[in-house]
Amino acid sequence: MGLLEELWHHQYWLPPGATWEDMKESADTLYPKPQDLWLCIPGALLLLVVRCVFERTIALPLSRRLGVRDKTRPKVQPNATLEGFYKLLGRTPKDGDLVSVAKQSGLPVKTVQTWFRHRRAQDHPKLTKRFCEASWRFIFYFTSFFSGVALIYDKPWVWDHTVCWLRYPQQPLLPALGWFYLLELSFYWSLVITLPFDVKRKDFKEQIIHHIATITLIFVSYCANLIRLGVMIMLVHDSSDYLLELAKVLHYMKWKRVCEAVFFAFAVVFISSRLVVFPLITYYYYVTKFEMFFLSCLINAFLVVLQLLHIFWSYLILRMTFSVILYGAVRKTFFSSMTTKARVVLHHAWDGWT
Repeated sequence: MGLLEELWHHQYWLPPGATWEDMKESADTLYPKPQDLWLCIPGALLLLVVRCVFERTIALPLSRRLGVRDKTRPKVQPNATLEGFYKLLGRTPKDGDLVSVAKQSGLPVKTVQTWFRHRRAQDHPKLTKRFCEASWRFIFYFTSFFSGVALIYDKPWVWDHTVCWLRYPQQPLLPALGWFYLLELSFYWSLVITLPFDVKRKDFKEQIIHHIATITLIFVSYCANLIRLGVMIMLVHDSSDYLLELAKVLHYMKWKRVCEAVFFAFAVVFISSRLVVFPLITYYYYVTKFEMFFLSCLINAFLVVLQLLHIFWSYLILRMTFSVILYGAVRKTFFSSMTTKARVVLHHAWDGWT
């Protein structure tokens, strides 16, 4: 038996007693095939083209009409010594490094501090770029979530976990759900491709872990015909994502009251869906239905990774929510009337999300 045949052996991918023979196609019955997932490559490239066109022709002009403006940033004087330190050793030099690089450049320490501050500001993503990125993600998550709900809301296996696995793995693939899977996989691959170019946030490493775990789960669940479970888990995640992106858009527009209301709605949906609904679906629809085998162990491991990320992000959301309630939500001016400490807390919290 070759390596490829060993890799695709049914004992790794299907529960005990099931084989690939159980998923043989006929003229009117389709099942997921691993080679279908190659379509995610042109799908991801197509989404990148659509995103580029959307941001340039719709989001950018819309941002200007809504009053989103980039701040004027001071230009820095070219300096090879300071630029070399900035690129190779760090954007924020420590006190000792400041003194050293000031001597090397022949400039006062205070001038060097100002140069680094202005240089960091130049690299800071523009507000219009943030607006366009958040607008694109809002459109995708909103469309994905409500189209997914429309596809499965009338399916009996959504509302009764005892029906979800009847005759598994002999559960024919509904073409609409197959295309939905490919769309989600294509989107996450497009996010991976644009990671170096998109706005980098404080949870950048967690985002990478999340994308890897999500792509892996989509891939293995499709190959093993776990479509029903996979679609429900994806919709649980999409249910709050579009609210977060909408809150970002409103934040860039400086619609502070509306932004706060949407963010609170996002916080409620996120915490209830990720910390309550997600574990319940995973437990009742999956953990209690299968004997332990290789793929179930792998999926369980990645589901645990996702849940740990959910807990981490829930902590950040709660910190942000309490900061708004304590320091800004009941005041007429959101940032101007707050103490310096409160302002720092909120700016740091928003920086992680926007």
